[in-house]
Amino acid sequence: MEKKWTSAEIASTIDHTLLKATATEKAIRELCAEAKQYGFASVCVNPCWVPLCAKELSGTNVAVCSVIGFPLGANSSQTKAEEASRAVNEGAREVDMVINIGKAKAGDWAGVEEDIAAVVKTSGPALVKVIIETCYLTNEEKIAACKAAMAAGANFVKTSTGFGTGGATAEDVALMKKTVEPALKVKASGGIRTRADAVAMLNAGADRIGASAGVSIISESEE
Repeated sequence: MEKKWTSAEIASTIDHTLLKATATEKAIRELCAEAKQYGFASVCVNPCWVPLCAKELSGTNVAVCSVIGFPLGANSSQTKAEEASRAVNEGAREVDMVINIGKAKAGDWAGVEEDIAAVVKTSGPALVKVIIETCYLTNEEKIAACKAAMAAGANFVKTSTGFGTGGATAEDVALMKKTVEPALKVKASGGIRTRADAVAMLNAGADRIGASAGVSIISESEE
């Protein structure tokens, strides 16, 4: 029997996300206010907004999450590592990094692992979530990417950036969960817009939900 989730339980799993290039300071401040109001796990923002979010969320239980090598994952490992280090130093408690997708498609799993490990090393105490961008990978590649994240010492694997050709599916979440449990957790992200979407991901094994529609998800009535 599938679990019946309360609004508070769902909210506690949501990374309240605003990654659009057009995001303004006003919108970021509103994002933080909503995260505090609804009890979201974190706000997920581009690196330039980390200091502001850290200030806005100081003294609360809402974490600041920043994206690294986003959205293509094609930065050098050194650039990703430096970006992560700066974000953590400026107040990020979590970082969501994109793998080198080209290396993954080429089967260079040692290279993928090294890229992740470089970010893990410079992120210190921050949680590292590894975006494998499932829309571009076969099931075999998804499994290999999850194993690379485990070997590199990450904390989570994450389905998607939300900027690719597809987002999270319950099937991918279940596959990733089966591959990494109990060592790592799973974050579902991309295209999660309704309460039903979020519940489906949670019941498939997701530990976190990345969503820009967090407020509307929580505002839907409990069935």
